[in-house]
This record gives sequence, C-alpha cells and structure tokens, in this order.
Amino acid sequence: MSRTMNLAAFLLPTGHHAAAWRHAGSVKDAGVNFQHHVELAQTAERGLFDAVFIADFTSGIDEDGIEGFKRMTYASSFEPLTLISALSAVTQRIGVVGTVSTTYTVPYHLARQFLSLDQINGGRSGWNLVTTANVRESVHYGVPDHVRHADRYQRAREFADLVMKFWDGWDDGAFVRDVESGVFFDPTLRRGVAHDGPLFAASGQLDIPRSPQGRPVIVQAGSSEPGRQLAAETAEMVFTAQQNREEACAFRTDLHERMRVIGRPTSSLKVMPGVYPLVGRTQAEAEDLKGQLDNLTHPEVGLLLLSRMTGTDLRGLPLDGPLPEPPAVINGNQSRQTLLLQMALKRNLSIRELYLEVSGARGHWTIWGDPTQIADQLEEWFVTGAADGFNVMPPILPKSLNDFVDLVVPELQKRGLFRTRYTGTTLREHLGLTRPASGEIP
Repeated sequence: MSRTMNLAAFLLPTGHHAAAWRHAGSVKDAGVNFQHHVELAQTAERGLFDAVFIADFTSGIDEDGIEGFKRMTYASSFEPLTLISALSAVTQRIGVVGTVSTTYTVPYHLARQFLSLDQINGGRSGWNLVTTANVRESVHYGVPDHVRHADRYQRAREFADLVMKFWDGWDDGAFVRDVESGVFFDPTLRRGVAHDGPLFAASGQLDIPRSPQGRPVIVQAGSSEPGRQLAAETAEMVFTAQQNREEACAFRTDLHERMRVIGRPTSSLKVMPGVYPLVGRTQAEAEDLKGQLDNLTHPEVGLLLLSRMTGTDLRGLPLDGPLPEPPAVINGNQSRQTLLLQMALKRNLSIRELYLEVSGARGHWTIWGDPTQIADQLEEWFVTGAADGFNVMPPILPKSLNDFVDLVVPELQKRGLFRTRYTGTTLREHLGLTRPASGEIP
C-alpha cells in the first residue's frame, strides 16, 4: 500500500486568526458553545481526519496587556480533557487529542484520566504533552515563579516515562472475569509500577485495564533542543512550526537521527507540521479572505501576541519600523522566538508585517489558494519528506474547516494521498502506528 498523509484538525474555538471572532463567518460564543465543538468534530470526522487536536491556554487575563487581551478570545474556553471526553461520545471513529502540561499536574492523575478516556472511546485518545511555555500560568497553581525551561523538560521526560509505566501496569488479558472459577483478574498479569527517579517516586497500578490501542498516543509540540530530544525519546506524533520545506525536511531528519541513536524505529513517529490554509474556490477568493482578516486585526492584538512570542515589549515602537534586538534568553517558547526572529530577518519584515503574520499562523506555514493550489503545496512537502502529514489550523471556524473538508480533501483523495474511508478504529491505526507491547517503553 502506498504511503498516505495524516491529517489532524487543530481546533481553536473561533479559528486560528486572532480576529476570527469578528468575522461574519464565526460563532461569537464559540469558546463555551459545546454544540459548535460537536459540529466541528463531526465535520473533521466527515473529512476522515485522524484526530481533532485541542490546545490549552491557562495564562488568564494579561493585565499588563489588557488593551490587546480584551480584544481576544483566550479568556473563554473549555478545559481540553473535559472537552475531548464529551466529543468522544458524539463521534465514532476520529481520534481526540487533548493538551495537558507536565509542569502543573502529577503522573498518576494524568495517566488515570487518559486511560479511562481511552477505554470509554475504544482507543481513540492522544495526550499532547507540553511543559507550559507561558510564564503567567504558574500563579494559578500557587507557584510564584515559572519553572525554568531546562527544568521543565527534565521533569517532562521522567513524567512521560512514569505515565507509560502506569498505562502498562496490567498486561493484556489480565482481567479474565471468569464466572466459573470466581477469578476476576489474573495476578500473574499484574505488572505494576515501582518507580524511584530523581523527581518522582511512585508505585502500584491503575484500576483500569490496558488500552484497546495499547496506550494512548503521545503527542509533543516543542522544537527547541530539549524539545526535540524529548520528542525523539517519547513522542509518537510531533506538532511543529516550520516556515519552508527545507527547514521542515531538516527538522524531520534531525528527529529521525536522534531516534536512530537511541534505537527507536523512525516509523514509530509521525511528524506533522502546522499548516494555516486560506482556502478559496479561486485564488482571488482566498486572497480576499486574508485581506479581510488583516483588516480586522487591531494593532493592540498584534503587538500583544508578538511581544509575548519574542519576549520583547513592542508597545510604543513605530509599527512600520524593524523589530528591536530581543533578550538573549526567554523562559517561554524558545523555539517559536527563534523562528519569528529568523522570519523577520530573512524577509525584512516590519513590526506591523510580522504581527499580521503572527495574528493568523503564529509562525506556522501559511498557504492560500484554490483547492488545487493548496493540494499541490501539501503534496510537495509530503512526497519530499518534509512531513508525514499536517496539523490543519483553520483560520475561521466553522467556515475554514468546511472549506478544507469539502474542497481540499477530495483533491487529496483524487491524487491517492489521503484515505477514502477509515480502515481502523483506533487513533494508532489511523496514524499507521503499531500497537506497543506491554512494557515496551521507548
């Protein structure tokens, strides 16, 4: 069977553009409108996507940047694990991936939640492992200072290892439920956990049988040096931001080399860059949509987003002037800071031009055009080894997801690049990942 691409739908309530909620095609109360999310998940399932992907933003109200923040939708949204649990009940085949940080929770609790969900939905769950880049989130958890970047990744590595051990606490078939003998479970198939590491000490096992897909799929989104190493060691799907095909190829090659060094097969990881597609029935229609969104972007919104991502307060600077020299080190998303600075330098972008880029794609690959043009660009990245698939970031919801499913997916199918039906029932099967044996920890 020829190689086909993977697709996930990265859903932000009103869409990925910061001004999407102001567009006539958006749902204004989308962040807390469950029926809206149901329709989005079912649309993605109609399009045969591998999964819907739900991010998390718990930084709260940015008082210092209130003029920009009051014009954005981040102050109102569902908690991801609650949302994907509910979406599991209104979908049949599509996977559901939710974001939970390793910095502000504990392994046992997270392992139990995701394994419960994986039993409920028949093996369709994925955990997006993040370390929390936003420095403002710590105060919600009673922590006065945000954990340092390197320390967050050290914690995440041991955290992931312990979570996988809990997921494998029982071997397959351990719960025999034999009425005749009166034996409910076989003690010899109880693997259990005995972990004593630098940061965590835990023992015992979960009160949940092993997942139908072996374990929930682990997704990881960091592209910094420690983020890449964590992905090579633990991730099965990687969400990354790359601006062009050459950089995407280099990123995927780098991860594969790291995997070979530690003895992991490269087939056990799917690299799925984010793509921000402005789809129109014609190129002019797509360009018009881009112009509409640019015109709806308030400068305070663009400045706030760009200031956060670069680690530099840009308010009060000339909008048509260059980006100033940033701080050498930030304690937030270091890979995204680097990407944006390189983008500004290579393309000689002003602050205004860069914040218009950030307000939509936030540093991810932006494409626009008619369905054939969109499919051409996705195909080029896919066949040249830049990606195993894509995390699709619709600019406006529901409009942009409907357009992608109705216009682009058929074009990809016509080229033999994407499935025409689901052949599996679990997220692993959709992604083309093998079911891990019990105790098979990367």
